[in-house]
Amino acid sequence: MSEKSIHRLKRRFVMTAMISFFFVMLFIAGCIYAVNLSMTRTQIRHIITYIEANDGVLPERGSEEAHEAREEYEDPGDIAGQIQQLFGFTELSESPEFYFATRYFCVLFNENGDVDSVITSHIASVENEEAVELAEALTQRFFRFGSYGTYYYKISRRPSGGSIVTVMDCSTQIELSRRIIMISLILIGFGLLVSFLILRIVAEHLVRPEIRNAELQKSFITNASHELKTPLAVIRANTEMQEMSGQESEWTKSTMRQVDRMTGLISNLVAITRAQEKDAREDRILTDLSAAVRETVDTFAPVAEQDGKAITSDITDGIFMMAQEGDIRQLATLLVDNAVKYCDESGTIGVTLTEKKGRKGSITLAVSNPYKEGGSRDYTKFFDRFYRGDESHNTDKGGFGIGLSIAQSLMERYHGDIRADWKGGVITFTCTFPV
Repeated sequence: MSEKSIHRLKRRFVMTAMISFFFVMLFIAGCIYAVNLSMTRTQIRHIITYIEANDGVLPERGSEEAHEAREEYEDPGDIAGQIQQLFGFTELSESPEFYFATRYFCVLFNENGDVDSVITSHIASVENEEAVELAEALTQRFFRFGSYGTYYYKISRRPSGGSIVTVMDCSTQIELSRRIIMISLILIGFGLLVSFLILRIVAEHLVRPEIRNAELQKSFITNASHELKTPLAVIRANTEMQEMSGQESEWTKSTMRQVDRMTGLISNLVAITRAQEKDAREDRILTDLSAAVRETVDTFAPVAEQDGKAITSDITDGIFMMAQEGDIRQLATLLVDNAVKYCDESGTIGVTLTEKKGRKGSITLAVSNPYKEGGSRDYTKFFDRFYRGDESHNTDKGGFGIGLSIAQSLMERYHGDIRADWKGGVITFTCTFPV
């Protein structure tokens, strides 16, 4: 794995961990809010029921009515009630301020729907007329219990006939719920920031050995390539001297072919290492892609003709891009050389270079060739290093299964995309550069 791939993996790890942490924290905050809201509503409902049990009058602390109502109110008859009691939401306050702190008003209606009485002794902000008007409006609502602005209401039938509308001012509880939401969001944001910093430090510490290994691998390939060139040069020289002295044979020719093959393999390994190195953007210049691709096609025309194949090109003039000219020439060389090797006999290789202008402009280089065996190939592996479509690894066509891997590394350097498509017996390699 290259250093660039390791850093990309590190970023993905941090991003995935951050997203997971965000959703977990959001879920926890949502559960806290939902549970608090549910318990608050239950508490409010019990208090209103406590008031309704005394026909709209809140019994004073210590009275017999308060004691009887409290016993009925505090009966946790189900699991939900027991949970409420566990968190202390089902106990009416024993504080003497409870009688005065509970702000509510009641409107009692008779069986004919007329107002029997209005109780506003526990609220100062609502007059009798307003209480009746609001109560009549609430009776038209579908739900018998719910919220209305900063109020909670409950509509119930009276034992003596008619109905009672109890409206309780819950601005304190509503404000508390909003405060819980705001605190939760602030804590989530702060937690994300702290987690991001910790994850970056941990991820950097975890990938450091892998980066070191990648650097050692590149260093090994470079050093090994350099060391292998010397014995190969000696073998070549000795074999050439043997052939010049009249001892040329099938064995000397085989040795020279293998020397050439090893030399090519070493060159490709060095090319892979260089393609994975960090790109120096300051070395990019305004490069004439049209000229670079056209010259590459002209270079391979005699090679294709000698192999009984032809090359046609459709290259738009005047396509420029900030790039290193050597990278563009190497990319075109790899794709055209691959097409010449794997093109069907007497086939025609097509090379096109086009530019799409606009806000989301792009430059597209496409190389295609007839490839009748392409229907049975796995194109997801074409860019794997040392992969060959010929599973027998026949070396008659040359190559090492490295060229397309190098092409992919070059496209990643320019944040571009390379893909292989097969349709109608023709395989096409398409490179797209964002502009």
